[in-house]
Amino acid sequence: MKNSIPPPLKITILSCSLDPESRSRDLGREAECFLRTQGCIPQFIDLRDFRLPEFDNSACYLDPIYFPLRQAVRDADGIVLAVPIYNWSIGSTAKNLIELTGATGAGSRKSAWFDQIVTFFCAGGLPHSYMAYGATAMSLMLDFKCVINPYAVYATERDWGNGIMSDVLSARFRKALEVKLELASLLKARRYSSDWEI
Repeated sequence: MKNSIPPPLKITILSCSLDPESRSRDLGREAECFLRTQGCIPQFIDLRDFRLPEFDNSACYLDPIYFPLRQAVRDADGIVLAVPIYNWSIGSTAKNLIELTGATGAGSRKSAWFDQIVTFFCAGGLPHSYMAYGATAMSLMLDFKCVINPYAVYATERDWGNGIMSDVLSARFRKALEVKLELASLLKARRYSSDWEI
């Protein structure tokens, strides 16, 4: 019996900064290139290209952007959240996106985030904010039973030189994605699925 070749992993990269010179977007684009060289199918979504509705748990679901964003999260084998760090937390655009695609309601609407494998790529101003994404990571894990990649990327301006990642940042970047792909590959065969539960 021949060994079947597994289908390529589909990884959605969500660039959540509205800053035209965003470093987190640069990280997301670098991730897209790396994943493609690994035989994956990356989907890069730049939230600057959309006007996200404010989450109101009602009319926001009628917005035409809701469905493709929800599908991009739900159908991925893994998510890369490329986020800016502001005021010791992820930027508000990322939070709004999670609320929009993570809420459930009557009928067939179900959170897209259940059991997702999530990797954080963060860009901040100062090195001491490197744990600022932690509250969001914990909420994704507790609410949606996401598997949080323990290898995150946190970068500041000092990690770049003439638009090129430093050796330290480049090594961390590569390891975070290699761990992500291993987690995604291994967990494709899992037999459980989650819903709202404690």
